[in-house]
Amino acid sequence: MQLQAIITDKCRNAFKEVFNYNIDEVTLNLTKPEFEGDFTVVLFSYVKTLKLSPEALGQQLGTYLTERYVDIFSNFNVIKGFLNLSIADKCWTEFLSSEYNNDQYGKLPDTQRTVVLEYASPNTNKPLHLGHLRNIFLGWSLVEILKAAGNNVIKTCVVNDRGIHICKSMVAWQLFGNGQTPESTGIKGDHFVGDYYVKFNDIYKEQVAAAIAAGSTKEQAEKEAPVMQAAQKMLLDWEAGDTAVIELWSTMNQWVYKGFDTTYQRIGADFFKTYYESQTYLLGKQFVAEGLESGVFYKKEDGSVWIDLTDEGLDEKLVIRKDGTSVYITQDLGLAEEKYKDFAYDESIYVIGDEQNYHMKVLQLILKKLGKPYANGIYHLSYGMVELPSGKMKSREGTVVDADDILDEMINEASSKTAALGKVNELPDEQLSALYDTIGIGGLKFFLLRVEPKRKMIFNPAESIDLHGFTATFIQYAHARIKSILREATVDFSVINYTETLLPKEKELLVLLNQYPATIEQAAQEHNPSLLAIYAFNLSQLFNSFYSAHKVLKAESTEKMQLRLQTVQLTAHVLKSAMALLGIQVPEKM
Repeated sequence: MQLQAIITDKCRNAFKEVFNYNIDEVTLNLTKPEFEGDFTVVLFSYVKTLKLSPEALGQQLGTYLTERYVDIFSNFNVIKGFLNLSIADKCWTEFLSSEYNNDQYGKLPDTQRTVVLEYASPNTNKPLHLGHLRNIFLGWSLVEILKAAGNNVIKTCVVNDRGIHICKSMVAWQLFGNGQTPESTGIKGDHFVGDYYVKFNDIYKEQVAAAIAAGSTKEQAEKEAPVMQAAQKMLLDWEAGDTAVIELWSTMNQWVYKGFDTTYQRIGADFFKTYYESQTYLLGKQFVAEGLESGVFYKKEDGSVWIDLTDEGLDEKLVIRKDGTSVYITQDLGLAEEKYKDFAYDESIYVIGDEQNYHMKVLQLILKKLGKPYANGIYHLSYGMVELPSGKMKSREGTVVDADDILDEMINEASSKTAALGKVNELPDEQLSALYDTIGIGGLKFFLLRVEPKRKMIFNPAESIDLHGFTATFIQYAHARIKSILREATVDFSVINYTETLLPKEKELLVLLNQYPATIEQAAQEHNPSLLAIYAFNLSQLFNSFYSAHKVLKAESTEKMQLRLQTVQLTAHVLKSAMALLGIQVPEKM
């Protein structure tokens, strides 16, 4: 049983024994640094019922706990409505002895819950870019955190492989490709196709400008531009099943998929099942008939079908066009049902940017109105956009930062900064290359994950790899430092009978290590990987302070050396484990 659970249990017993009062929950926090104590019990919610002042309540509880459980509580103090409890050294050393060599430490019991998580969701008209990387890193990391918290998690991806944007790349290739392929040009497939998407936009702008100069209105010029009309015709031909169009569409998509896979492998992303919009865009139409019959939807005179969400603070939402075709929300209704049929999930998480907040609210509301059993399990992990110091990125204008390019830049940054330190020059080239990948890609992941998901952020590569900053590099170096200490250790520290008083930094480090399972649980509940990033950074900082204050291999006694070696070994495990939940490796040497 975790120490927090033991303290909570003893506090419940105290309420029962002292006041004959049964409580369900105990609000237990870490004691603030400015006060003496390790854990704080918040008392305000019990004052009115028990008809005691906060101070009197705290004094009676603290006295009972310290007298009844002398092996657990060594002291207490009451500050207003807060009972600060000091935990006996024996509890901390017993915790250390039981967990320092446990490679599963931090993982929580099985919850029997199934979670489906959708992330990445790329379009096949362009390569993955920096915004996709934030999505992918958030999704992949949350999967690992949820798994560590005891959930069965299924990774899914929805590929947007149809529509006018895909047709734009296809038309541009027909006009300007001259039969070239990724293989013939040596260009990665997703970049190859993405270049034609940018080319289409360039030609389109030229044609619109020429038409306006010839006297057309802007609206007319945009509508009648020959290249846009060609793309719209191609979309109609695709939907009609035109053999030649379908063949070109399939060929160009395969080029893109091959490029995506290369990037996914490079960053460690994977999926259990991939859904394709070309196979799901007709799903959900059965919901319309069902909703019309139950009165959830209504039909206008032109034949279009709508839902009125004004009572929920939204507006009217189209679900079927007047020509009988579905819209995005309709196919998303069908896909939610399809996922539920596939996996019978308790929760379905969508990692989608905050520009889709409205869309996701509508999706869940419609599912609730239709009485779907999985509607309450829909969760939108909304995240803010990633911007550059120069501003927003735009795919059609070619101003995005391609994922592959930023990965290369990060690895080059890692190489130059690491080489400048001169500490790994003796490593073989192959190991150096792997180290630069670990530092560079780790730096990128950490930078994009350390910020709470809902916040927008500005990405600056120069800040991502800093040995002294809030970075993966700082944490990786702390881990490598610990591994160096452990390699030099010659004393057996597998079993100790610890009797000496813990020094402040020793205890402080053990207290933070003890918080690791609770941090995983909180990150899972809040769908927030940044909590693990902050925790790993704080742990690294505290280890550095501990190591500056206390010698390990030349400790003042064998007993102290053994205790500190156990402590640093557990610290190494927790750092490696926490960073792994973020998808980041930590090197043994650095």
